Amino acid sequence: MTLSDYFEKAKGKGIIGTADAKGKVGMAVYARPHFINEKTVAFIMADRLMHKNLQSNPSASYLFVEEGPSYTGKRLYLTKIKEEKDRDLVNQLRRKGCCPIDESYKQGQRFVVYFKVNKVLPLIGPK
Repeated sequence: MTLSDYFEKAKGKGIIGTADAKGKVGMAVYARPHFINEKTVAFIMADRLMHKNLQSNPSASYLFVEEGPSYTGKRLYLTKIKEEKDRDLVNQLRRKGCCPIDESYKQGQRFVVYFKVNKVLPLIGPK
C-alpha cells in the first residue's frame, strides 16, 4: 500500500510539530496531509505559530494516530520546500466537513505549504 493510499483510507488524528530558529518547539492538531506525489505532501496552514516557525526553520514532523484500541499510525519527517498564498487552491484542497474550523481561522490568511517527505516510520518502534 502506498503512503497516499494509507492516508486516504486511514481514520485518526494528526499532530504537526515545528520549531523556530532557536529550537523552541510547537505542536498543533492537523488534518491528514494532501499528497502531491509519494514524496511530496501539502498542508493548509493558517498564519499561526506552526507556519511562522517554518519561516525560519523548514523542518517539521507529523504524527498520525489511527482510530482504535492499539497504537497504530505513522510518523513523517518533513522539510518545507515552498508555499502558496492562493485562496482558490486552499478551497479546492480543503476537505469539506472533516475538521471543525473556528471563526478566526476562516477569516485569516491561509497557505498551502509543501513538504518533502524525508522519512516515514511507524507510530511505535524503529524500522
